[in-house]
Amino acid sequence: MSTIGRLKRRPDFLAAAAGRRFHTERMTAQGRLRDAGELRDAPVDGLHLGFTITKRVGHATERNRIRRRLRGALAQVGGDLPSLPADIVLIARRPALHAPFDALCDDLRRAVGTVTKPRSPDAKGGRAAKAASGGSSAPSTPATEPMAEPSRPSSSPANACAGSHDG
Repeated sequence: MSTIGRLKRRPDFLAAAAGRRFHTERMTAQGRLRDAGELRDAPVDGLHLGFTITKRVGHATERNRIRRRLRGALAQVGGDLPSLPADIVLIARRPALHAPFDALCDDLRRAVGTVTKPRSPDAKGGRAAKAASGGSSAPSTPATEPMAEPSRPSSSPANACAGSHDG
């Protein structure tokens, strides 16, 4: 079994967030395969994991318990995981606190397999390419002339409110 490294730096978490995603009721996984020429402080061999458990999930003791449960699941499943050069971030949700441990292990196996799957050669970049190109893939509408300013109603005698103030 190869050792699984830990993500510690914010740029590594952000880079993983730009990759593939996998969602379950108990967690979301974000991950990407690392490039061979990528420079880092730590060795770039193997899998690196980071955990994110936000305050929305619960108080500190609950968040720590979820973190311990995810680390335990990782220790149990670690031998089954591929040893690819990849960065993965696991974002825990509240149901991970009371979920059966086997369900966490199963989610972890499926999440790592999904987010470390290499992209097919015909894929055109996915989410990152769309963001760089300006957003949605919907066809753009042709530019039209600016609308003319609406005309203001004239103050004519037909308008009972305009004009005289009979009292």
